[in-house]
Amino acid sequence: MTAPVRSSAAVRIWPALGLIVATMVLYLVLAMPNHPLALAPDILLVFPLELPVIAIGLAVLPPSGKATTAIRAGIVAFLVVLTLLKAADFATFATYNRGFNPVVDMHLLPAAWNLGSGTVGTFLASAIVLGALVCIVALAMILWWATGRWARLEAKGWLRTSGALALLPLCAVAVAEIGAAMRHWSLPVDMPGAAFTTRVAVERAEMLSQTVTRLRTFNEAAATDPYADAAPLFDLITDRDVLLTYIESYGASSLTNPRYAPTHHATLRQIEAELSGLGLAMRSGWLEAPMIGGQSWLSHATLSTGLWVPDQRTYGAALISGRKSLFHLAQQNGFETVAVMPAITMDWPEADFMGFSEVYEATDLGYGGLPFNWVTMPDQFTLSALDRLVLDGVPGRDRPPVFAQVALISSHAPWTPVPELVPWEDVGDGQIFNAAAQSGDPPEVVWRDRDRVRDQFRQAIDYSLRTVGNYAARRADDPPFMIVLGDHQPALFVSEDAGRLVPIHVIGPATLVDRFADWGWNPGMLPDTDVPVIKMDDFRNRFLATFSTANVTP
Repeated sequence: MTAPVRSSAAVRIWPALGLIVATMVLYLVLAMPNHPLALAPDILLVFPLELPVIAIGLAVLPPSGKATTAIRAGIVAFLVVLTLLKAADFATFATYNRGFNPVVDMHLLPAAWNLGSGTVGTFLASAIVLGALVCIVALAMILWWATGRWARLEAKGWLRTSGALALLPLCAVAVAEIGAAMRHWSLPVDMPGAAFTTRVAVERAEMLSQTVTRLRTFNEAAATDPYADAAPLFDLITDRDVLLTYIESYGASSLTNPRYAPTHHATLRQIEAELSGLGLAMRSGWLEAPMIGGQSWLSHATLSTGLWVPDQRTYGAALISGRKSLFHLAQQNGFETVAVMPAITMDWPEADFMGFSEVYEATDLGYGGLPFNWVTMPDQFTLSALDRLVLDGVPGRDRPPVFAQVALISSHAPWTPVPELVPWEDVGDGQIFNAAAQSGDPPEVVWRDRDRVRDQFRQAIDYSLRTVGNYAARRADDPPFMIVLGDHQPALFVSEDAGRLVPIHVIGPATLVDRFADWGWNPGMLPDTDVPVIKMDDFRNRFLATFSTANVTP
């Protein structure tokens, strides 16, 4: 019996369908955006100029052989890597309002794992990671198949010659579009599409080059410090404790976005009225942080070293540069320098470079209560531990004044649940917060609704502000000099503000606080909109000049 013979039409249709599907795969991969704002149906109407180059280039190659296999492998690797870069861009644009920098952002992967596993659980986070790896392998296999469909066309004769000749102008059009899009030159006509994926590759190459150059310049700047050997410093503060207190994710949007401003304006006015009644002075202003959305330690380093530290690689360079931080200089001038860091749960070798004589990490603070998901302990417990371990210490024991960095983290994502203030005398080992830690919906429920996430963020920031105000009132009889500021804006979808401004408030005796009048900062707890903005890296030297009699020319 003879085998059935497929019709000639079927023989023609199936290869044609395969070629169409292969073309669609390449089209979608090349058209994939790298920014949340580009997620719109009309993105598919922008023709990828690389597509004809890839398709015709494969068609004019021999259908088999080492050269063809190598070229296909190169195309597949290029597209897979660029797809991953675009996905990484998407994530960092949504979170930090900037593109992904492979040189400096690889450390975000373990940070994302820690946050993700703490938010949705280790099992689900592992499943997500495994699913992502499967998707990468599947993408490579699909692209290998798609490039194979075009390679098997095996153009011959005049078609092969014409295709090969067409590659040069097609590549020229793609290059011209990339240069115009990156503003290297202008074109007299509109391009018929965009070489977007290749442009992402070119931008990353430029970014890497610029990063290396910036780091070299940074190291040179770090070696020059007019305050390194100056004296006396901080002598106008006398014996007052200084508390440099960061509120996580407290950015300008908390005071300007209509979602949040009414709540926080009312809270800050209430704090201002209470503290004024207790004889404390206050002034407020704006700082420009080096990033948004996360990586608080970059702001900490920028402010304390007086160097602009916008990414992890620069952060590493700052630590090893030998630049003296505010804490080094405070220690040299009679202060006990302390870091109270409730978010630090693992080894923190960077602490050795920051100038702290003592570091209190999460396990050192004595918290016996339940965590608030990723947040290890409420802000009120952190400040209570600051009193117990540092400021009050051993009764009757003399101590030098303290210059402390305190990181408050109750306003860190996932912002659920939100603690409530309790009487300070009832804080104890923190078990009083257990009921609050188990209240409300878990993050995996809250985060299904972006408006719910934003409202939880509002509540968390307000808790942190009320806690700080309550703490300042509690210590008003012998007030420390408090510098309270945000570290950065929250993620862009929460802030709805791409700016990098953060509020800063100074609280304490009028003799100290009024010195900030020369900075243009207004009295009270609400910074005026027209207050001059100070970059965070300028704070160190201006602060030293304001509170020191050393004769220094910055």
